[in-house]
Amino acid sequence: MKNIIISLMLLLSVGMSGQMYNPVKWTTSVEKISEKEYILKAEAKIQSGWHLYGQYIEEGGPSPTAFNFENGQKNFELIGKTKEGNGHEVVDKIFDMKIKYFEDKALFTQKIKFTSDDVYNIATEVEFMVCDDTNCLPPSSEKLTFKFPNAKKIAEKKTTIETKPLDTDKKSSARGLLSIFIIAFLSGFAALLTPCVFPMIPMTVSFFTKQSKTKAAGIRNALIYGFSIIIIYVLLGSIVTAVFGADSLNALSTNVWFNLIFFVLLVIFACSFLGAFEIMLPSTLANKVDSQADRGGLIGIFFMALALAIVSFSCTGPIVGTLLVEAASKGGIAPIVGMLGFSIAIALPFSLFAAFPGWLNALPKSGGWLNTVKVVLGFLELALAFKFLSNADLVLQLHWLEREVFLTIWIAVFGILAFYLFGKITLPHDSPINHISVGRLTFGLLVLSFTIYLIPGLWGAPVKLISGFPPPMQYSESPDGFGASKSSGETKSVLPEGAVFGPQNIITFHDYKKGMEFAKKAGKPVLLDFTGYACVNCRKMEELVWSDPKVLGVLNNDVVLISLYVDDKKELPESEQYVSETTGKKIKTIGNKWSDLQIKTYKANAQPFYVMVDHNSANLTAPSAYNPDIEDYYNWLNTGIKNFKK
Repeated sequence: MKNIIISLMLLLSVGMSGQMYNPVKWTTSVEKISEKEYILKAEAKIQSGWHLYGQYIEEGGPSPTAFNFENGQKNFELIGKTKEGNGHEVVDKIFDMKIKYFEDKALFTQKIKFTSDDVYNIATEVEFMVCDDTNCLPPSSEKLTFKFPNAKKIAEKKTTIETKPLDTDKKSSARGLLSIFIIAFLSGFAALLTPCVFPMIPMTVSFFTKQSKTKAAGIRNALIYGFSIIIIYVLLGSIVTAVFGADSLNALSTNVWFNLIFFVLLVIFACSFLGAFEIMLPSTLANKVDSQADRGGLIGIFFMALALAIVSFSCTGPIVGTLLVEAASKGGIAPIVGMLGFSIAIALPFSLFAAFPGWLNALPKSGGWLNTVKVVLGFLELALAFKFLSNADLVLQLHWLEREVFLTIWIAVFGILAFYLFGKITLPHDSPINHISVGRLTFGLLVLSFTIYLIPGLWGAPVKLISGFPPPMQYSESPDGFGASKSSGETKSVLPEGAVFGPQNIITFHDYKKGMEFAKKAGKPVLLDFTGYACVNCRKMEELVWSDPKVLGVLNNDVVLISLYVDDKKELPESEQYVSETTGKKIKTIGNKWSDLQIKTYKANAQPFYVMVDHNSANLTAPSAYNPDIEDYYNWLNTGIKNFKK
């Protein structure tokens, strides 16, 4: 929890029967642009610890903020879309999409133009959803009025929004940058083992040790050479970040065209490493840089490092390109961090071998094994390319590259790589081999084992080693796995009337009355589950707590589950619509109905919210909110069941 107040709220929401939340306060104002044009401003002040979702969220995610301007008089017109301030953008693991939200406050603006002179106010209804670390409130709506008492005096200073990132975001960002650095560092070592770079190590070290007047001078020059390499590659990462911008790189990561272009780039890089062609910079550029290296001094050493980067581009280019692609998808300063890790790995051997020349004798001789390293990298880049293609498919929801198809491609790629390592397949630049080394055989066995490990994934195995790479389990031809059986029955014919298979294939009712009727017939207590389609913590409970065998056994056999979705948008028949006695709002949808039930009965409006009740709707134990402690939740369920049996 971020502070004591939020911790207290969590304890109260778990330990007490419920709590009403109203964490957002709206204010309105207008700004005059001309005699006919104005900007309507709606500012949301958000209680500490809560966040408000933005307007533009893909279908299947949390409910976005939406403005519905009432224009029945036709005396004004909207100019463009409603704009929103800068917020936080994160990739949500539950919804598997990028989501934007605001903290502390958020400003929304809409430009309008009067078409008559009799406008005194403009009304709109804003629908929004807020969450904190443990609760999500159902979508709420509020009427807003923009007043025009005296148009000539309506003008105000523009409002700026300052936002503070979540502590969890900072930690996540730091971990992401560290992983980029480590991957880039290891990639740099892989680049050292390519035919374009490895032979340069003894040649360059020998130059510094022989051309320098003293050993200390040789070591100093080699260190300067290493730092120059770092500066060159970090400068490249800085240019990428500057050209696109840190915020733009974040936005690009879920952009369809971004992912498709990078898919094509990585396939090109992979084909280059596999020997189809060489990617090289113009020879004139290499010659010009090489001529500058003869100048001597610090400038000469810098141009020697630049010459290395250019000459070795056919080997390092695809690796650098892949790193920049992956780093760009992370956003922020990731490209700079990636190039820092890569360049340190490249520069380190030159400096170390210059300081300890005797170590050169331990280096293996150049040979065909260097091309093998390139080919292995080519296969890895080919596999990574399909991750970007998968991202594009997920965004568009085309279902062309579902989980089974993705895994099949990876099985084929790594299977062929295993055959290559065993010497059964040769590629254009490979040297003839009569036998394979123990190291190559060992690596081949590891790749083959990994390939076999992937195969059960086609039948629904989680394959956690590559978690995050293939599409999620539900994005599949068979979400439950081929041949998987329902935990509550094999076919839908065993379902009671009005029930469906819910999370973890638990028999679930979405209608309160039908669920209660079935519970009376079955002689079981009822678990009321106030939930939401867009509730993050609801999904966490269902996936992490309800999946536990002990908890799942109770939910399947000892209670009747009634899940009431407070964000269900289906409209109630007009005869069933009413005005809430508690909130005074009109109840139009099924979700409104269940939300009103939760507020009226339990004085709570956050989800998830669980209540164990008997057949007369009396509480069997204190209600429970979000609680990731499996043992505690299991004991809470059993307490309700024991009280029911008394």
